[in-house]
Amino acid sequence: MAPFHSGELAVQRRMGQAEIADRVGRSIRADIPAVAASFLAEQPMVVIAAADDAGRMWASELVGPPGFLRAVAADTITVDARPAEGDPLREALSHPTRVGMIALQPQRRRRMRVNGAATAEGGGLRIATDQVYANCPKYITRRQIESYRPDIEPSPARRGTELDARQRELITAADAFFVATADAEGNADASHRGGNPGFLQLLSPTRLRWPDYRGNSMFMTLGNIEVNPRCGLLVPDWATGGTLQLTGTAELVWTSETFTAGAQCSIDFTVTEVVERSGEGPLCWGPPELSPVNP
Repeated sequence: MAPFHSGELAVQRRMGQAEIADRVGRSIRADIPAVAASFLAEQPMVVIAAADDAGRMWASELVGPPGFLRAVAADTITVDARPAEGDPLREALSHPTRVGMIALQPQRRRRMRVNGAATAEGGGLRIATDQVYANCPKYITRRQIESYRPDIEPSPARRGTELDARQRELITAADAFFVATADAEGNADASHRGGNPGFLQLLSPTRLRWPDYRGNSMFMTLGNIEVNPRCGLLVPDWATGGTLQLTGTAELVWTSETFTAGAQCSIDFTVTEVVERSGEGPLCWGPPELSPVNP
């Protein structure tokens, strides 16, 4: 597939970064280099973005022991995990679908993104890759793994249509979250956003806003929103292993009055559904060391 679609190109031009994007975009490849395969094999966590059967975008966290995520061919990745019962993507990932994937390594401030086509295979997934690329370490909060307890069953999913008081506290304390978007043809993408606590702003129980900080200039997330407003967020509770999943619509806001320090633009997000697992999860992380480049 071509590196950039019309939405990405439009945002690149508006930001005055088209030439940078063209240069950086040459690093995108369909195959999985050896260094990327090694990185994937080390990870205990990956975030998958996809649309559910109603077309709503969600981001879901999958965890497992190192090796549960691996490259098995030059253009194929297997994931020995599927979303738990009650996860919004469990049913969608039981049949072929377009997915985005991001593997984040907080300990070393590293991340890698993959976009492609997923099919169910046994109790996991098989992903044929279209786009494989690394991102810079900007805005990643450093954390160390405190415990991995695979015997812990995820707590039941609790659903709602707006954020309650506890969920609002998690939002305002967040220093990182994940974004699920897709282009007009349904090609999904998963990305990471990081900053100091408070950068994910709570406007109301159904409205959020976050700044877009300077990154790799490709604008894959913003480009998708430009052509397809459906969007999903995953806000981890790093200390407990719990997760907060949101789906809704996103809008790019170019009026400077909405910008916070260091922002190129703002994204306004309207919540339409909330799925929370507030109990302990199998993977828990230690206290944060915020990125020194956060605005």
